[in-house]
Parts: sequence; C-alpha cells; structure tokens
Amino acid sequence: MRYSSQVKPISYLKANAAEVLLKLAECREPLVITQNGEAKAVLQDVASYEETQETLALLKVLALGNREIESGNVKPVAEVAARLRAKKTSS
Repeated sequence: MRYSSQVKPISYLKANAAEVLLKLAECREPLVITQNGEAKAVLQDVASYEETQETLALLKVLALGNREIESGNVKPVAEVAARLRAKKTSS
C-alpha cells in the first residue's frame, strides 16, 4: 500500500473532517496528517484499528509462546490433555 496518495495537511482535515471520516470508513486506508510539512499523525477507521489491535494481540501471544518454547517451559500434549480430563471428571 502506498501512503503517498493518502497524505493530507492538517488544514485539509480541519476543513473536510466529515468527508475524511466517510472516506476512511469507505476505503479503509489510513490517512497521514501533516503539520508544517512533517507527518504528525495517522488516521484510520475504527474497524481497521480494531483489526490491527487484534492482530497485535495474536502476535504477542505467539511471541510469548515462542519464548516459552525457547526457555524449555513446555509439556507434552498428552500430559496436558490427561491433566485436563482429570480436572473435568473431578469437577
């Protein structure tokens, strides 16, 4: 995705806020907002933001799992399944 077409100055955002929000929801592409010629913020629709946050959460879980594996903090699946079955029958 090229962000060069999705760059607008803050003055554009101020003058066209409603239109910008509609376009964000429709196109689902982030908009880079500049101030004094420098990129200062990224604006995106809520659905895209939520998807990004869910993706980051999954990546964190995977990274934590990889650290557990690297540190040797693992158990065979048969052992875990047996322990879970034992808990289920004792409840």
